[in-house]
Amino acid sequence: MYQWRKFEFFEEKAAGRGVPAEIAAGVTCCSGGRGRVAVGCDDGTVGLLDRGFRLSYGFQAYASSVLFLQQLKQRNVLITVGDDDQPSSQSSAICLKVFDLDKVQEEGSSTTSPFCVQILRIFTKQFPQAKITSFVVLEEAPPILLIAIGLDNGSIYCIKGDIARERITRFMLHVEAASDGTNSPITGLGFRVEGQAHQLFAVTPSSITLFSLHDQPPRRQTLDQIGCETNAVAMSDRTDLIIGRPEAVYFYEVDGRGPCWAFDGEKKFVGWFRGYLLCIIEDQRSQNNTLNVYDLKNRLIAHSMPVGDVSHFVSEWGYIILIMSDKKILCIGEKDMESKLDMLFKKNLYTVAINLVQSQQADPASTAEVLRKYGDHLYGKQEYDEAMSQYIHTIGYLEPSYVIQKFLDAKRIYNLTNYLEKLHDRGLASKDHTTLLLNCYTKLKDVEKLNHFIKDEDGIGEIKFDVETAIRVCRAAGYHEHAMFVAKKAGRHELYLKILLEDLGRYDEALQYISSLEANQAGLTVKEYGKILVEHRPAETVEILLRLCTDGGDPITRRGSNSMHLLMIPSPMDFVNIFVHSPKYLMEFLENYTKAVKDSPAQTEIHNTLLELYISKDLSFPSTSQENGFEELSIKEIKGKEVANGYKSGPRDKANMGKEDMSTVKDIVDRQRKGLALLKSAWTSEMDDPLYDVDLALIICNTNAFKDGLLFLYEKLKLYKEVISCYKQVHDHEGLIACCKKLGDSSQGGDPALWGDLLKYFGELGEDCSKEVKEVLTYIEKEDVLPPIVVLEALSKNPCLTLSVVKDYIARKLEQESKLIEEDRKSIDKYQDETELMKREIEDLRTNAKVFQLSKCTACTFTLDLPAVHFMCMHSFHLRCLGDNEKECPECAPEYRSVMEAKQKLEHNARDHDLFFRQLRGSKDGFSVVADYFSKGIVSKTAIPPENGR
Repeated sequence: MYQWRKFEFFEEKAAGRGVPAEIAAGVTCCSGGRGRVAVGCDDGTVGLLDRGFRLSYGFQAYASSVLFLQQLKQRNVLITVGDDDQPSSQSSAICLKVFDLDKVQEEGSSTTSPFCVQILRIFTKQFPQAKITSFVVLEEAPPILLIAIGLDNGSIYCIKGDIARERITRFMLHVEAASDGTNSPITGLGFRVEGQAHQLFAVTPSSITLFSLHDQPPRRQTLDQIGCETNAVAMSDRTDLIIGRPEAVYFYEVDGRGPCWAFDGEKKFVGWFRGYLLCIIEDQRSQNNTLNVYDLKNRLIAHSMPVGDVSHFVSEWGYIILIMSDKKILCIGEKDMESKLDMLFKKNLYTVAINLVQSQQADPASTAEVLRKYGDHLYGKQEYDEAMSQYIHTIGYLEPSYVIQKFLDAKRIYNLTNYLEKLHDRGLASKDHTTLLLNCYTKLKDVEKLNHFIKDEDGIGEIKFDVETAIRVCRAAGYHEHAMFVAKKAGRHELYLKILLEDLGRYDEALQYISSLEANQAGLTVKEYGKILVEHRPAETVEILLRLCTDGGDPITRRGSNSMHLLMIPSPMDFVNIFVHSPKYLMEFLENYTKAVKDSPAQTEIHNTLLELYISKDLSFPSTSQENGFEELSIKEIKGKEVANGYKSGPRDKANMGKEDMSTVKDIVDRQRKGLALLKSAWTSEMDDPLYDVDLALIICNTNAFKDGLLFLYEKLKLYKEVISCYKQVHDHEGLIACCKKLGDSSQGGDPALWGDLLKYFGELGEDCSKEVKEVLTYIEKEDVLPPIVVLEALSKNPCLTLSVVKDYIARKLEQESKLIEEDRKSIDKYQDETELMKREIEDLRTNAKVFQLSKCTACTFTLDLPAVHFMCMHSFHLRCLGDNEKECPECAPEYRSVMEAKQKLEHNARDHDLFFRQLRGSKDGFSVVADYFSKGIVSKTAIPPENGR
């Protein structure tokens, strides 16, 4: 063992102390526990010492002497064995006492004594008396105790149970006799507990025996044929038996001898303290005693010092306490970890320091700090591989940047790679660490390690690095397959497709991958990379989009309830922007979609987009309908614009188109034909509102000079004047007249005012249009649309028209007017005669008496007798034939009431202004409507209601 290093990890504490002077007798035994040291003396007294080795109190336990004592750990109880010096023929003086140290009773005025719970005679007739050589107590579940008493005849007395209540069992064990047949004394005992199994080691000078107490009867097993003397027996913290012999120290387990440590010298005392082996060894030549504290794990001597004649050994308060034969006390305590490490660092004993902190189960941060210092030491010696192996053990506690910056040199890239790999294995790497590691792999061209890092565990398990960083670095270094593997494993479909499309140009594979995704993921990826796909694989992209938008995907993964199902299907308008450079395929996509889906929620937006694609002369991406900032132009604004600019430039456009390729012209015609069909099919006569934006459609048609579309929209919107304006701009007189016949018929909901606009147009035309005017006049005369004065006023402005154009029309209208005037005169004369007759009747009723000559009742036709009632209408009735309070003639009353009702109705109509203006607008001759109101006395008698009800 001379190779073991010696250190001073312990130091002397409380120097110069001794057993208190109050304890005058010799010390025979001692025990530590529960913050006090119990000392037994040869005069039968027991003293309890505090931390300062002062006597707390003492008491007389036995009359003669105290042989053994032990303080329990779980209860504040002291177990003693001593001689009461009361021999008799019936019982022995040796007895066992149990003291409860929590219960102190006064004995006189100056001394105190703990309460003695029980006194038990050890030797009985069944258990004959012998000299006690060893004593040990095992605490089971309180208050059960198991006490083993070793004797000089090789026997062991065992007492088990609740001793305080004397509920105990006794039994005896025997060790195997020596080879010469003599019985060896028991020099040491030790309990070992494994679960419910209790085992007892028994040591003699010539043997070591193990008793299994859980067996009945207890089973004996001889472990070895060597032993030791008293005080050279101890138990480790792992409950292994330790014996000290002159040649070595032996450890024993239940199955036999274990480790052996060849420490020379006679072992006066052997002990165990906090993982250290304590030995007091006597030098055979100098007869001096030396205390050695061995750290068996680290193979070093933690402390060594000469000591005198030691009589007792005990540990308490974290100290090793040695009581000398001269009653002096030597107290040795372990230094703190920091002091021990500083001592080792000064000697550059970093390996010892690491083993020390690990063996003493220091916290990980402290261990990492020692490893760091060791790594720094090795780094300073340029032993980079060994330094890195130490730094790796600090992962999780030492900041990685501290290590990384030391190994950034290209010559140390292998060490840096190793460190970064371990950092990722423990899941502590950041994005920057991943970037650095991958850069190391790429610089080293180490594809095998890169494969292991990227494709670890065959793609199974959690990814231990930042996905985006790994993909970015692999792409930059040209390792596209590795980048794709990471993206696919992490479910980053957008990054996987980005590599396929932007780096590798594998468009077919990208389309196939998109088809394999779920609907929502496929939609997101198409939105992001659809432009590239449409540019290189337009037809296949359109096919995928149709499956996505028309529920052509996997029905198992996409179908739920109907409402949820509709919400999950993406709208085709979500993908419009990917066709920015391919409007032709956008048109194809939307056409196929509208054929497959008839009730799409985005139907209006789809039709708007299709209209722009159809009607535009140069097929381009529909921006107008997609811009969020688009300001809708109202119909009135469209009226004010130069609607017919396109028509004025129409001949020029036709000339230009004649120079263009015929296929282009045909394409424009076909698309505009589809546009007109869409305008009509999306706004049929049964629909109140169209399935597209009308204002937008008007703008598109106007911008692209699409006449047929404008005419349809104006007609549906009842903007008849705008329809007429379209024909005016191109001087289509036949179309004008046909349009007015169709749209100017009030009986069909048309606007008769169109005829006035038409005549005004011909009047301002400035050219000969006699034929058209005559045709218009014929229709006006037939339908009586306009009065002659309006016709003459409109046509008089055209200097190219002669009187002959309107001569026949005026002659017929004058003749017709003459007839009407004559009929009116006759009616006037008739009404004047009737009025004069009424006036005379009224005057006669006022001034002359009325003679009633009827002889029969008008109601019952019987002879009229009194009482009778005569009315001014010349009807007479019996009074009994009239009802109660009857004041009107029953015969004339209905006619009178109908007249009054008509009058009231007229008066009510006089207050209904909406009815008046409605009749005025619906009449061909508005003047006649006004005259009719005056003739009935309605207008002249209309009263203005007073304000505020006054």
